[in-house]
Amino acid sequence: GVVEACLLHMLKRRAAGFLRTDKVAALFTKVGKTYAIAGDICKKVQELQQQVESRKNQPNGQEPLKRQGSTTSKTPVLTPQAIKHIWVRTALIEKVLDKIVQYIVDNCSKYYEKEALLADPVCGPILASLLVGPCALEYTKLKTADHYWTDPSADELVQRHRIHGVHGRQDSPSKRPALGVRKRHSSGSTSEDRFAASAREYVESLHQNSRTHLLYGKNNVLVQPKDDLEAIPGYLSLHQSADSLTLKWTPNQLMNGTLGDSE
Repeated sequence: GVVEACLLHMLKRRAAGFLRTDKVAALFTKVGKTYAIAGDICKKVQELQQQVESRKNQPNGQEPLKRQGSTTSKTPVLTPQAIKHIWVRTALIEKVLDKIVQYIVDNCSKYYEKEALLADPVCGPILASLLVGPCALEYTKLKTADHYWTDPSADELVQRHRIHGVHGRQDSPSKRPALGVRKRHSSGSTSEDRFAASAREYVESLHQNSRTHLLYGKNNVLVQPKDDLEAIPGYLSLHQSADSLTLKWTPNQLMNGTLGDSE
């Protein structure tokens, strides 16, 4: 939907088609006349639309009879949302959306007004570059609406890390710090227990849950608390909740649960 909004921003009338209600379809069709990759997408979308229409016309949703030995796959079941964005969706799944957008950016004067997003010398190429990543993925199974809550719990992830991280060096700069806190015996001080609890809470916040969503994380980010102290490596992370963004940084020693004599 966001990509479609960018493609439709200040699209010329002749490019959108005077009589067509689906302006994205008109744009892809027009681009497909001069760009072979877009032309292939037009054929695939038309085939999908025909299959969807034939499925609608079948009584009780029965599949049309196929010839014996036919290799034709089962008619795809597309949701209303998928049909609504079928042009961009098909180009994305076929891994050519970034190429098509780049072609449109390179030939923007044919399709867009001067003030359009894709005609901008900076924003247009940036949009095409941002689509390279999504087009490199295999969309064999799309995520469900509740995918944020289907991951293992934070406690289970910490337990797994402890099991697999016993033999690794804790102070290795090339490795991510251990996302676990070792339990202390009764000899541990109250302050150490408080730090351990804080570290556990932080570790749990690094994983997806119903309250926060981890957007970004990077290990060994150096922070210098005072001018006369050396920079301290730690774990930097950006979290999103319903109403705010939170930036967190925790020293590697605290993440590892080995404070030692550090203040």
